[in-house]
Amino acid sequence: MAEHNKTGRKGELLALEFLRTKGYEILDTNWQDKKVEIDIIARFKGQLVIVEVKTRSSTVFEVPKEAVTISKQRNIIKATNAYIEMNSIDLECRFDIVAIVISNNNSTIEHIEEAFYPLL
Repeated sequence: MAEHNKTGRKGELLALEFLRTKGYEILDTNWQDKKVEIDIIARFKGQLVIVEVKTRSSTVFEVPKEAVTISKQRNIIKATNAYIEMNSIDLECRFDIVAIVISNNNSTIEHIEEAFYPLL
């Protein structure tokens, strides 16, 4: 497995642990619709929470949360709509980002709630 894939997987595991500790019920991970993947789908305080995890080993080139572009957001929203329809979910939905930097066996986690909104 390529090093960036290992970093990404480690970040997703850290994000899962972090969210569970905060009381999130994990419904699904790495759920795919066509070519779009939703990293984490959870329920928290009566809301469906869609979580995009971005992990980096450095912030020299880009802060992790900045990697969630408008195009990426649109794709996540489309995949979320498919998930909601497929599972007949009737909950308010929000989109979060968990940004993780792993460096020298240390990690920092930033949880950005309501990081973006569906475009009308």
